Amino acid sequence: MRHGNKNNALGRKKAHRDALLSNLAVSLIDHKRIETTLAKAKALRLFVEPLITKSKEDTTHSRRMIFSELQNKEATAALFRDVAPKVASRPGGYTRIIKLGNRLGDAAEMAMIELVDFNTTYTKEKAAGTAKKTRRTRRTSAKTAAPKADKAEGGEVAEDGGGTKSE
Repeated sequence: MRHGNKNNALGRKKAHRDALLSNLAVSLIDHKRIETTLAKAKALRLFVEPLITKSKEDTTHSRRMIFSELQNKEATAALFRDVAPKVASRPGGYTRIIKLGNRLGDAAEMAMIELVDFNTTYTKEKAAGTAKKTRRTRRTSAKTAAPKADKAEGGEVAEDGGGTKSE
């Protein structure tokens, strides 16, 4: 029975699981998006979100605590330099898991885990940068093209607004 056991063991001993999650977290921080199995992605979310929350407060203590989990100087620096300023206003939910289907070799459920604020498809910054284009179409037919030509010559002709033939 698993009374009170809330972690997913992922078929590994504790030391192996800790190393796996640490390496996955370093890859996620470096690349902002990784593909892995669904079970590993869910375990990684539980591992990396508290680290991102700790990185919001840039103190020596929080840097040392995060380094003790990641064991990677460059990833720790990138977390404080790149990730923390972008997620400063977000109260949580820093990652998104998207299911990708089954892997061909062993039919394992695959998923993509990404940092939410680094996806350019869904962020507001990109949407604000591009102006919304309105689409306007003008239909012309032989009947409405001829009166416009007459109007240019000085004759007054009544136009029907639809641009369709009413014969």
